[in-house]
Amino acid sequence: MARRRPNPALWLYYQFTGVLPASYREWVLHDATCRSWFLRVVLRALIQAAPVLGLLVFVLRGLLGGPWLLVLGSLLLGLLVYLRIALTVAMDSLDSRLLRYGYPPGHATAVRRQSRR
Repeated sequence: MARRRPNPALWLYYQFTGVLPASYREWVLHDATCRSWFLRVVLRALIQAAPVLGLLVFVLRGLLGGPWLLVLGSLLLGLLVYLRIALTVAMDSLDSRLLRYGYPPGHATAVRRQSRR
């Protein structure tokens, strides 16, 4: 069966922890185990952080009138901490995401390990 890609709206829903219909099961496996899985995790974290960062820019700069250097420095430090946490739990997160699609526990890690050989 060929991998079906989700349309942009479904893809965005998936990035914010939504569960796709079962017909996308193979694509989700590919997303969690392809060679670019690490970059996909980083992209997902940046997409999830974008609304919060936008709101913080509005509050810190727009409402409170903080200096740009302080606002951008604060956001950068917050983003770095968030990325560190996201990358720390990435493998477990991918394994648990695949559980929702009926794959056995640890399947993403096992597939990635097997493909490195």
